[in-house]
Amino acid sequence: MALLEIVKNPAKVLVTKAAPVTKFDAELAKLLDDMYDTMLEHDGVGIAAPQVNKSIQAAVVEMGEERAILEIINPTILATDGSAIEIEGCLSFPELYGDVERPDYVHIKAQDRNGEWYEVEAAGFDARVIQHEIDHLFGVLFDKKITRVYTLEELDEMAEAEEEQE
Repeated sequence: MALLEIVKNPAKVLVTKAAPVTKFDAELAKLLDDMYDTMLEHDGVGIAAPQVNKSIQAAVVEMGEERAILEIINPTILATDGSAIEIEGCLSFPELYGDVERPDYVHIKAQDRNGEWYEVEAAGFDARVIQHEIDHLFGVLFDKKITRVYTLEELDEMAEAEEEQE
């Protein structure tokens, strides 16, 4: 296990379209494993290769209550549906949180670490995380999609209010 340094905004690698992955080898597998460990270490739910200074189309996300690991390589979005506005954050923007509107459903085609193609559908939070990470692979950052910024104090107050309601 190796923890990787997370690239912070501003950085050219974050706004550059990443190259498709062409070699599915031990080096790619190690990168994906290290990305996953780095994501967990920083309490993230998704991380893209450009965020660890690798300009390739590879990302890792955790999905569902079981926190299944989904490796997304060379993705294509096949369909989206619906719309939802939710608060997002990003490992490359450690102090920035804001409302972002995204489709509430996504259907993608991508490759796994062995180069095998698969399709997956996701809704709600999982769809949001997948789209956020795919955006990273094409140089699109969430700060350009934010419609309202939240301070850390506001987020804390919202979390406290939510806990009181439970």
